[in-house]
Amino acid sequence: MVVLYGLGRVAIVVDVARGEATTVVVVGAGVAGLTVANLLHRNGIGCVVLERHSRARVERRQRAGVLDFAAEQVYLRSGLGDRLLSGAPRSGLLEFRVDGVPRLFDADLHTDGRAGRLIPQQLLVRRLVSTLLDNGGEVRFSAADVALHDVDGARPHVTYRDPDGVAHRLDADYVAGCDGFHGVSRARIPPEVLTTYRHSDDVGWFTVLADSPPPRHPLLAINRHGFAAHFGRGPGASRFYLQCPPGDDLGSWTDERVWRQLRLRLADDGLPDGPIVDKAVVDARSFVVDPMSHGRLFLVGDAAHIVPPMGGKGMNLAIADADVLARALTAAVRDGDDGRLREYSPTCLRRVWNDQEFSRWMTEMVFHGADETTAGPFRRQLARSRIDRLFTSSAAARAFAELMAGTA
Repeated sequence: MVVLYGLGRVAIVVDVARGEATTVVVVGAGVAGLTVANLLHRNGIGCVVLERHSRARVERRQRAGVLDFAAEQVYLRSGLGDRLLSGAPRSGLLEFRVDGVPRLFDADLHTDGRAGRLIPQQLLVRRLVSTLLDNGGEVRFSAADVALHDVDGARPHVTYRDPDGVAHRLDADYVAGCDGFHGVSRARIPPEVLTTYRHSDDVGWFTVLADSPPPRHPLLAINRHGFAAHFGRGPGASRFYLQCPPGDDLGSWTDERVWRQLRLRLADDGLPDGPIVDKAVVDARSFVVDPMSHGRLFLVGDAAHIVPPMGGKGMNLAIADADVLARALTAAVRDGDDGRLREYSPTCLRRVWNDQEFSRWMTEMVFHGADETTAGPFRRQLARSRIDRLFTSSAAARAFAELMAGTA
């Protein structure tokens, strides 16, 4: 609301935020925020989701594509599985192609069928959005200038501007910060409160999304030319990964170079190409903050932690956080029991560090096993022995499969 006070020839303009109230404000409409909101809504807890991007952009963003067994169970327990996971195949088979020789790892065999599913993240996001809206939930897209206030007080509030530039204020009991690494939520926690852990590898990922046929099984290729991977992103799309120097020049990766390197590293001269629709260079980095909460603000997913892409744990950790938080908020709102909220951060961080270790272990295995220049001959041989052990030791295979499934 804009109020004009006339004082003679002078007009004083006061921009007054329109006030509303809800139980939980969820900042961010990625997998983390939408999962929190859907779970809360199913439990009868009022919430509003604020997202700075448009709905079209949110639903097009390409990210992960592997949902582990533990994350799948979150949706099944809540009664959302039929709608969210329809048509998503199991992902129990993983091909390691070492120096052109294929070896198929069967995770189902070592986890009693508790493998995950293959589902493109943008498809999961679209289903989460439509499920929430169809059930009467609320997502406010294109919310600009989102700011969090009084998160360490008894009654926090969030301000933002709608697409017409009108200022709004949402009073709440709690705020879920699900707006990613670059979002505004984590910045509201005083630096002296946080312990921040960072680690960067001496390798990077060059990622490519292409309109080309997916592989029969997720594929990891290790050879002297460097690491490469090939994953499906739907019936006619593929996500490829290529090992590269950290901070590599994106412009140097022409389409012709991409396909040449993929065929070389995947040891597949007949790999069909297709239009490349997205390219990016991502450093393999790790990031964790402790604690994941402050006052009535709770960080979820990438706002609190980043894991290397290898292992596919980023999206799954976000879902795990969302499940823990939704249960804790439900107990606090329904039963007046805030014990789970006090334990939210240590509960989540136990899994975060477990998956950090797994992602780091797997990253070193495939990168060091491929590139002797980066790793050196000794570490290269160590990495290759790790791969070999997956196929020669049932105990090692079971441990690896359970970590993949999110059950270890």
